[in-house]
Amino acid sequence: MESKKYLFENAPINKAVISLVVPTVISQLITVVYNMADTFFIGQIGDPNQVAAASICMPLFVLLTGMANLFGIGGSSLISRSLGTGNSDKAKRTCAFCVWTAAATAVLYGIIVFLLKGAILPVVGANEDTYGFCSQYIFWAITIGAAPTVLNTGLAHLVRSEGYAKQASFGMTMGGILNIILDPIFISTFKLEITGAAIATMLSNLIATIYFAVLIIKKQNNTVLTINPVYYTLGMKIPFEVLTVGLPSSIMNIMGVFSNICMNRLMVSYCNEAVAGTGIAKKVDMLTYAIATGMSQGVIPLIGYNYSSKNFKRMMSAVKKTFAYSLIVALTGTMFLLLCAGPVVKAFINDPLTVEYGSTFQRIICVTGPCISITMIIITLFQSVGRKAAPLILSLMRKGCLDVPLMFLMNYIIGINGIAWATPMTDFIAMFTAICMFAPFWRELKKEI
Repeated sequence: MESKKYLFENAPINKAVISLVVPTVISQLITVVYNMADTFFIGQIGDPNQVAAASICMPLFVLLTGMANLFGIGGSSLISRSLGTGNSDKAKRTCAFCVWTAAATAVLYGIIVFLLKGAILPVVGANEDTYGFCSQYIFWAITIGAAPTVLNTGLAHLVRSEGYAKQASFGMTMGGILNIILDPIFISTFKLEITGAAIATMLSNLIATIYFAVLIIKKQNNTVLTINPVYYTLGMKIPFEVLTVGLPSSIMNIMGVFSNICMNRLMVSYCNEAVAGTGIAKKVDMLTYAIATGMSQGVIPLIGYNYSSKNFKRMMSAVKKTFAYSLIVALTGTMFLLLCAGPVVKAFINDPLTVEYGSTFQRIICVTGPCISITMIIITLFQSVGRKAAPLILSLMRKGCLDVPLMFLMNYIIGINGIAWATPMTDFIAMFTAICMFAPFWRELKKEI
């Protein structure tokens, strides 16, 4: 713990930020890559209906990420703030609460999706051509794989809360690489097609979860991290603190699901190739989102620790560095996707109509990269210091409250491309609002120095 305390308190700010951010960004990118791998290997089958089915199921799968963020980010923030005030007992009990509540919630969700799939799948956009494929995918990836998926991501956040960014990155990266290796084996070699993709995802998340559990058990004598249910508690205001701080990130995922469902339903009114093209474009664009998320989530422990210990100057330096790095990378990624949209989409599937739709959507959606970077860092900053209202408002603005009405409006005005334009329009408005919320908070901090 002493080396981690040095990282939070005394290490040069560049070193501290990079030490925490780089492994987190890598793990986020690997997560996106393995999600893209599913689409890529399914696309090699040459069946747009299976690619569309994977896209239709994605919102249901993303809800698991929402659960992981609810307990992972909420728990990470509370653990780092507890450590900053020297309350290691609360930090340990927070970890146990997050692990076991997240596991129970995930299992319950997986059972509900399985029992109600007949009603759920048509709502999220499945039709007679894709329903069977969707049913196969959700059984393995969500019903069986819910708990491993939630715990894999959630445990990575918790491990990162005490400064173990490299270990968190290794676990996430290992799961991603395993999925990329297992995908072609189950999809092509075993000829399981979309079912194979789902099985590969479930197994890779399970193995990563086992890694994190073993890591925590090995370090339990030198860390506040624990999976021992003896420390589980609903007291000390832990549930309230975890859930209210983690809620904005979870809401963002949940509203993102709602947004994707609406987009899929609008796209499917044109054709399944439009749904497939949109799915590919959004998955590729997740690279930008992954970088922004990794940058922001990586510095949660550093910001939370220094805020609670009232080292505001160091905290502000960390925020400035993170802003600079994130914007540079986001602008680079946006330029690449603008210039290379066609070849990138074609790499996933060689269906001319799907490539045409996907390339157009990719060029539209990718312009939002820098906006996402700014908004995500501001949201995470507020979460790190324990503020609840601002992150929730910004999360609701980014997904659901603005983009869905804009999808319908823009679809009515200019047709199918208008559906895609709703995303950058929404993110620009959210960024402007985030800056307006951030400015007075920043001025308050300056007065404290």
